[in-house]
Amino acid sequence: MGKKSRQRAKNTTTVTLDPADLVDVGPREPCPCGSGKRFKQCHGKEIAAAADTWVVRPFEGLPSECDLIAFREIVPSGTAQVVLKDSGKTVNLVTLLPMAMPGLVRDDETIWIGLQTHASSGDPSRDVAHAITAALTTEPGNPIQVGDLMKDGPRLQDLIDTSKPIEVKVHEGFDFWVGENVEDPTGEVAAGLERANAAAAPTVRLESVDAAYWTQIGDRRYLRWVLPHTEDTVLDALARLHAAGQSALVEGSRLIGSFRALGVLAPVWELPTDTEATDVEKPAADFATALDKALSTDTPLSTEERAARAGLASRQLTIR
Repeated sequence: MGKKSRQRAKNTTTVTLDPADLVDVGPREPCPCGSGKRFKQCHGKEIAAAADTWVVRPFEGLPSECDLIAFREIVPSGTAQVVLKDSGKTVNLVTLLPMAMPGLVRDDETIWIGLQTHASSGDPSRDVAHAITAALTTEPGNPIQVGDLMKDGPRLQDLIDTSKPIEVKVHEGFDFWVGENVEDPTGEVAAGLERANAAAAPTVRLESVDAAYWTQIGDRRYLRWVLPHTEDTVLDALARLHAAGQSALVEGSRLIGSFRALGVLAPVWELPTDTEATDVEKPAADFATALDKALSTDTPLSTEERAARAGLASRQLTIR
């Protein structure tokens, strides 16, 4: 490569790109900066480097850790209010915002931060904190611009008042996207909401236990329950219950596997097709008692329990 070519390549790698321009760029496609390199060899390096720094349990230590995990991974529509420790300002954490944007500041100055976004580093807690920090300097009525993903800086644990409970609410759809008195002369807002609401699977958070969500997907019904214990500990406890024939929630239900998400396990039960969320409240509370007993057992697993554990482990799905 000649001197001019080397200089041109050097200059193009310093170009600052809008994160929105990077959402649909594949690793082998040309970099949008115009360097002539593949994306993964140019500006994609920074994103890959950020993604390589993984925090195994990013929301650990936060109130409602398991609900935050559920909101990021499995719940279609919900909001959770947190309070910033320095200013006392309330921030709304949202499962999903329009176009999976990282956040926005409404005209009334309320802050809305998305948990399910297009881009994510290896530390979702830092990603959310970065979005909140950006929102604090965003003019009302605008989406926030988070810029590049960060590998350092404050985390959610540093920003919010962890002494206050997090108010978690599941919604039937995404009507909360639209504030009061929103003008919609073309009907685009209403049409967008209708499409989003149609895609949201009905979901109900149980009241008798924490972070357990009944959902209907198509004609089938499930319970997905995010548990706060370490993965191996939960798997051992579930294996003990499964080997003893105590892993079902209601008659006709079955433990079909689990999700591995952000350092914890979320067991999944398939329920009979006529099971409503209210039907699972007491069985879930009873199962929680049995699970606590199994979690406190420290004797080695029996042959049957080891076999049950192997079967449950083979039916895990990792959500990164």
